[in-house]
Amino acid sequence: MKDTILAISYFVHLIATVIWIGGLAMILFLVWPETARSLTNQEERRRVVLGVQTRFRPMANLSLVMLVGTGLVQMSGDPNYEGFLTFKNTWSFAMLLKHVVFAAMVGLTFLTQFWLAPALERAILLASKGQPNELETLLAREVRLMWSLAGLGAIVLVFTAIATAQ
Repeated sequence: MKDTILAISYFVHLIATVIWIGGLAMILFLVWPETARSLTNQEERRRVVLGVQTRFRPMANLSLVMLVGTGLVQMSGDPNYEGFLTFKNTWSFAMLLKHVVFAAMVGLTFLTQFWLAPALERAILLASKGQPNELETLLAREVRLMWSLAGLGAIVLVFTAIATAQ
């Protein structure tokens, strides 16, 4: 039974990773460039991108929850796990660094969802009414945050590969 639970946990963990990191990559490499190419109106482009991000957000959040839950199951079932805050092997150091980077990703995700997205929506609304706004500044922040998330996601995958190789 333990092997079955661990196998299910690995499956769900991989699916959650694909959804979260894959969704981020889709937005960065497909949605942003295509809207920039096909929509010349900046406000319209932002509405489409925000619409995609709004639809993606619940899946990303569920993925985060699933990653934490399944990750705990996997850690407790791994023979390299020697106990909480015990770092006697390469696997435990890789897992520590992976979790630190993952925590940073969660922080940036919440910053994006609860501060940046609402601020962008307000700025778009003000821009549509011809009122002063900080849309350009917020868009630059969004680009930095999204690329930071993508970079951190790649680092998480590197630490996962190191831990898996042990």
